[in-house]
Amino acid sequence: MLSAFRSALATPDLRKKILFTLMIVAVYRLGTIIPAPGVSYPNVEACQAQVESSGIYSLLNLFSGGALLQLSIFSTGIMPYITASIIIQLLGVVIPRFEELRKEGQSGQNKLTQYTRYLTIALAILQATGVIALADRGQLFQNCDQPVIPDNSIYTLALIVVTMTAGTAVMMWMGELITERGVGNGMSVLIFLNIAAILPAEGANILDRNGGLVFAFVCLFGLVIIASVIFIEQGQRRIPVQYAKRMVGRRMYGGTSTYLPIKVNQAGVIPVIFGSSLLYLPDLISRLIGDQNANSGWQVFIRTYIVDQSSWLHILLYFAMIIFFTYFYITITFNVDERAEDMKKYGGFIPGIRPGRPTAEYLRYVLGRITLPGSIYLGIVAILPNFFLSLTGQGQNQNFPFGGTAVLIMVGVGLDTVKQIESQLMQRNYEGFLK
Repeated sequence: MLSAFRSALATPDLRKKILFTLMIVAVYRLGTIIPAPGVSYPNVEACQAQVESSGIYSLLNLFSGGALLQLSIFSTGIMPYITASIIIQLLGVVIPRFEELRKEGQSGQNKLTQYTRYLTIALAILQATGVIALADRGQLFQNCDQPVIPDNSIYTLALIVVTMTAGTAVMMWMGELITERGVGNGMSVLIFLNIAAILPAEGANILDRNGGLVFAFVCLFGLVIIASVIFIEQGQRRIPVQYAKRMVGRRMYGGTSTYLPIKVNQAGVIPVIFGSSLLYLPDLISRLIGDQNANSGWQVFIRTYIVDQSSWLHILLYFAMIIFFTYFYITITFNVDERAEDMKKYGGFIPGIRPGRPTAEYLRYVLGRITLPGSIYLGIVAILPNFFLSLTGQGQNQNFPFGGTAVLIMVGVGLDTVKQIESQLMQRNYEGFLK
């Protein structure tokens, strides 16, 4: 494997792509520590030292690489782009125009990308406004009396919102640059970078609070989880597909055998993001309402059973939502009728299954069978941090560093990036990372 990395750096064009990606990564990390104008950085540091980050911000803070709670120019992170991409993808089912654009090829995809950018900016404005409103009210860091925004005039607050929104636009541009001129998918690489930036701090917290024995156990358990996730992420059901021979002019086409791969985790990490967002929504609404009814029955119930990640109700709701959204998202994105029609159009068929509607029913049956273990796997990986919060002593609002969304994203992005580098190496000397 080391020789393959050496070969990658020895190839001029591949070395240029890797160095370009590292340069964008360095600029991006620099932006996550630059505070937005009007924010008192010493007061932010003091509040972070006094209070623990709340569970409602854990997902957003995870995707921003810790920039959210620092109120930096990249505080909104890449989450608005992820949300916009998911919304545009789901709208393709209910809006015929979006479905037509998706079928038009590259030109239609460019139009959908343009819509995604516009929606990203709108969501970034909304998210930045919410974060600044919480910070101005003292809800971003509870029980901290330090004013993180000393001058809370309309002009200052609007300037901070505009700066954070511009930061989101710059992050989109950086991600597209990595995709075009670097290595890997740009947005995925930025998400991977944000998560990796938080892991050392999380590990240091465990080491300081619990000692070396618990830290060593957590690292060992993390390696087991990562290996298990890699094994399952690589798993797939290969449905054989045979293409009939056909004459076009004087040439014979078809007659080949291939397969249709269906992954065990066909939905990726999207159901986990959906479930986390919905569980944090009630707490967000209660915080925006204010403290005048902080001891009301429904707010106490939300804090005790919904926000508390060690609560059994929270765990069961989270697990059930992940299973539901796994089936929902796969149904939306994997259209079995369309796949069956495409196979029939090009003369393909599954051995023993008639083309057309029987093929669609068979694909629906196989997809339903393989989605069940995939959804259970996603749910188990996602709720693993909840069972280890008491062991690590991090409290109800902290993240276990080797579980849930973090591992799923890091493993997926890492595998895709390595495969892309390996494919470029094989084009030149037919030697990849694994011999």
